[in-house]
Amino acid sequence: MPGRSIASLSLSFGLVSIPVKLYSATESETAVKFNYMCKDGSRAKQQYVSERTGQVVERADLQKGYEFEKDRFVVFSSDELKALEEGGSHVVEIVAFIPEKTVDPLYYDKAYFVAPDKRGGKPYNLLREAMLRSGRCAVARWASRGKTHMVQVRPTEDGLVFQQLLFADEVRSLKDLHIEQAEISEPELKLALQLIDQIAEENYDPTQYEDEEKKRVLKAIDEKIAGRQIVTPEQVEVSATGQVIDLMDALRASLAKGGKVRPPATRARASAGDVEALAPKGRKGVKRAEKAEEPSARVRARK
Repeated sequence: MPGRSIASLSLSFGLVSIPVKLYSATESETAVKFNYMCKDGSRAKQQYVSERTGQVVERADLQKGYEFEKDRFVVFSSDELKALEEGGSHVVEIVAFIPEKTVDPLYYDKAYFVAPDKRGGKPYNLLREAMLRSGRCAVARWASRGKTHMVQVRPTEDGLVFQQLLFADEVRSLKDLHIEQAEISEPELKLALQLIDQIAEENYDPTQYEDEEKKRVLKAIDEKIAGRQIVTPEQVEVSATGQVIDLMDALRASLAKGGKVRPPATRARASAGDVEALAPKGRKGVKRAEKAEEPSARVRARK
């Protein structure tokens, strides 16, 4: 069942205006959440306390302020804050069409879906098909709740994804870490490429993976509900010998542990002779992990 629409917008490019509805693309309520409880079994209540007096302050008596200097605030009334939010617009203006791969995923923020609203079906599908044919996505500007957002509108076979983007000053740079650059030999690179080939896939299928930590926590909760004692999983001890592992030995060991090597491609891949000379023979095939059983029905504690 589709989620409830969170906003009605107008997606604009050129003189074309497409009425759309905005939906959340992700679900955060599936996370395992714990409540703070008192020792008598009652739920603890969160309160606001004055730093100056230590007294509890009711929510109705609170006001919002912006700290422009240390311990100095400018206060906004509820009407002034509402006026800031009303400065937004329901129009999402497309400012450019760019190749989709040119947007670094580091800039990805929250993802949404957009679906056509009344009388928006044809222009919606026209925009989607045109972007698919051109291999481009749209960059758009959207003002909402006192803040301007940059968004990427990208096409899929099923519809349009509305990807909110971070601004440049919100993303850190890897260059700030001053990562050491090391020389890589050609034999090392060839073995690394063979290792990549062993477990290479043509695409990412999220249904192949499960949240094992979540399953473990839910199992512990089920046991707690059933009145059993939670068993702490054994920790795997790693021996810290301080030994420096040779990179080539590690690559050979990884290849030996992996599966059947695919025929190397012509570009920057090791030849069969190179692999036989550098890697040990008799490698075993990769055994795919079987899909985990579906978890049993669980009793969810109401908040």
